[in-house]
Amino acid sequence: MSTEILLQVRGLKVAYGGIQAVKGIDLEVREGELVCLIGSNGAGKTSTMKAVTGILPSVGDLSYLGRNIQGQGAWDLVQQGLAMVPEGRGVFTRMSIQENLLMGAFVRTDKSVIHDDMERVFTLFPRLKERRDQLAGTLSGGEQQMLAMGRALMSRPRLLLLDEPSMGLSPLMVDKIFEVVREVAAQGVTILLVEQNASRALALAHRGYVMESGLITLSAPAQTLLHDPAVRSAYLGHG
Repeated sequence: MSTEILLQVRGLKVAYGGIQAVKGIDLEVREGELVCLIGSNGAGKTSTMKAVTGILPSVGDLSYLGRNIQGQGAWDLVQQGLAMVPEGRGVFTRMSIQENLLMGAFVRTDKSVIHDDMERVFTLFPRLKERRDQLAGTLSGGEQQMLAMGRALMSRPRLLLLDEPSMGLSPLMVDKIFEVVREVAAQGVTILLVEQNASRALALAHRGYVMESGLITLSAPAQTLLHDPAVRSAYLGHG
């Protein structure tokens, strides 16, 4: 595995509405890794993701591919190969599946291979192919999650941020989403995954960070965290 650091976060602080959501955290994601960030609701995980992608203002050092990205907007970051699938999916409800996917490729200049990439997305998500002309707003929550992931992949990301991809989905759909996350990682896309289903996330990941009340409290190889008694009792239930 390459040792190149794609994303480096140092001393990150995020505050909004009078709340210090993130209180000075450090984390890094290396090329080829699948890194997960776990923790309870309100721990600051989503705020961290939004700060990295320029959606929330922050204080601290954010670097991607060795370059400072503090203050850059999501649009600029997508052009540099950093894409996020937000919690809540954010699909364009009045556009078709195919139109949503094409929006994901909007920043690209290599128009000739966009069709090939759409076929790759349809291979990952056959259900989207069957319904390619259907309006996104008529899809189930799981199908919208598939579409949001497919749209992000259409930008050909080098680093993909996934924020709670399994939230609110049926067990069968959760299985499908995690299967796709595994496949995308196997294809060489580096992933930072925020996920409440901690056991599933750690089972897939190389490394994990545990976040509590705006701070990183643990950082270790995912298998170490998966078998850590304190992590198990706090986040993994009885499994």
